[in-house]
Amino acid sequence: MKIFVGFDKKDFLAYEVCVASIIKHASIDLEIIPLQDWKLRQKGLFYRSHIVDTSGQMIDRRDKSKFSTDFSFTRFLVPAINQYADEWVLFCDPDVLFRADVAELFALVDDQYSVMCVQHEHIPFESHKMFGMEQTKYRRKNWSSVMLMNTARCSWLTLYCVNNQSGDYLHSMSWVDDKAIGALPQEWNYLVGYTDPKVCEFPRLVHYTLGTPDMVPEALLEYSNEWWWYAQRKTLFGASTWKHVAGLDCK
Repeated sequence: MKIFVGFDKKDFLAYEVCVASIIKHASIDLEIIPLQDWKLRQKGLFYRSHIVDTSGQMIDRRDKSKFSTDFSFTRFLVPAINQYADEWVLFCDPDVLFRADVAELFALVDDQYSVMCVQHEHIPFESHKMFGMEQTKYRRKNWSSVMLMNTARCSWLTLYCVNNQSGDYLHSMSWVDDKAIGALPQEWNYLVGYTDPKVCEFPRLVHYTLGTPDMVPEALLEYSNEWWWYAQRKTLFGASTWKHVAGLDCK
């Protein structure tokens, strides 16, 4: 099974922890592909441009919206990178911690849908998040942070669409019919600081949407001890098993 992971050069450790936690629990063979912005640009797949203001805030030139990570837009290239194959793949942000076998997540695939995600009602209360980036608010916030996608059925995500449509259009999943969006249990995208622990007793995927524990050391983040355990032992989990796909690599 293929897993595409967002990649931001500002926090390589988050990516390493994410991958290590996937590998530790996995009972199936995996291909793990980092969405490295510069390689996607070299291959002509990604050509959106942006500016960085004096505070370090990234601003998209196309729609003038503010965004916070190198993978804010590149996640939507997954169907094109996968050549729109009729198969299910996973995309996840790198600031997540897997606490269960990813095979359990793939087992939730329902072929009546094109894309599946945890359908949060997430309205951020803070104005800024990791790296001091502005916390943007848009419809269906965080739906696109963990997505099971049948890449053949996400054909509307063409290279032109990803490189020209607004961030709000892409993240709100306006590129797919609402009836084609399936719901995943909250335990597969538990938002630290937002998701009610009483509603989700055993999170299988913990999402540090405000910043991973290395960024927010003063906060008592949930499951931070587990995150640091992986951070200190990430080399134990078979980096040699990471695959190279479509010219992208994990180095």
